[in-house]
Amino acid sequence: MEATAPDRDTVRKLSELRLDRPVVLSLYLDLNPTEFATPPARATAVRSLLDDAERKVKERHTLPHGDRMALEASLRRARSFLERRLPTDAAHAVAVFASEPVDLFAALKLPRSVRNRVAIARSPLVGPLARLERTERWCVALVSRRDARIFRGSPDGLREIGQIHDTVFGQHDQGGWSQARYQRGIEKEKADHLKHTADALLRHYKRRPFQRLVTGGPREVVADFESKLHGYLKERLVGRIEVDVDTATPDQVLQAAQPRFDELERERESEALERLGERGACGPAEVLWALNERRVETLLLDEQFSAPGRQCPECGWLGPAEEGRCPVDGTELILLEDLTDAAIEVAVQQSAGLLAVRHDRDALRGYGGIAAVLRF
Repeated sequence: MEATAPDRDTVRKLSELRLDRPVVLSLYLDLNPTEFATPPARATAVRSLLDDAERKVKERHTLPHGDRMALEASLRRARSFLERRLPTDAAHAVAVFASEPVDLFAALKLPRSVRNRVAIARSPLVGPLARLERTERWCVALVSRRDARIFRGSPDGLREIGQIHDTVFGQHDQGGWSQARYQRGIEKEKADHLKHTADALLRHYKRRPFQRLVTGGPREVVADFESKLHGYLKERLVGRIEVDVDTATPDQVLQAAQPRFDELERERESEALERLGERGACGPAEVLWALNERRVETLLLDEQFSAPGRQCPECGWLGPAEEGRCPVDGTELILLEDLTDAAIEVAVQQSAGLLAVRHDRDALRGYGGIAAVLRF
């Protein structure tokens, strides 16, 4: 199991699961390496989370006997996974979703820390998961005269997915016509290698499309390589990095590409904030109204946004904390100490994007930390 930011399809699939009874167990376990680097520390964290989950299951004593048994079975399955098969390599957190009635068990290894959470509801708690979602998929291609390496990932991390090696002979010093012919042969072999790499990258793109492409290696070789890329790939080029093609680790490649990642993230934030003036909802009241009407295209959140609210347990309607009953069906609303996760889940259910504003937080604070670009 790989530690990657969850993709939109995974988050949406989980969010679309909604049962008629609260028998879905969601667990989030923080494995921040600075705090849980040793097996004893991780074991303590697991026990604490499971104790909290067991306590919450027992508190559901008003549920029918069959539902309580289902929750206990889901907890046993989650306990077995966390105690016996907990993945720790490169993981900063783990999310587990379990529901026996629909045979759901999903465990995700996450690249960033999240706070410990236990939730029992009619659907999986995907708010924390959606916050980690990276909508942009990146590819980094390193090329030299003989070798190529391909990496995939996001600003959270890269992994190497392929290597290409072609035989390209070196130059000799015999001089004359022999050397000229030999040199032309070398250049053709190099050109064939770069074409081979470009074709392989295109095949990979067709299997698993990515949105941004970064290249790296010796400048002349990289320039030649980029000229051989298919138009689809040229459209996705966003920059070059300088790293050693043969020895660079995924972390070193990520570090070299990080400035470009940050630059494009800032551009994305600025573009979304500008669009608020054209077609936007600003502040909790306007955003909740738009979410309930299914008009949100992109939900913008300050990373530290928090506000109380209420939600209808039947239809999912969201409103301010002072509301008592759902205006849609009259059901008594549930008080939410923080409506952030619920707002994210409603946004995901309507296929809206989520943008956690990190660089231009001051602009969003003027709207109370939450805004939305609308579809209409």
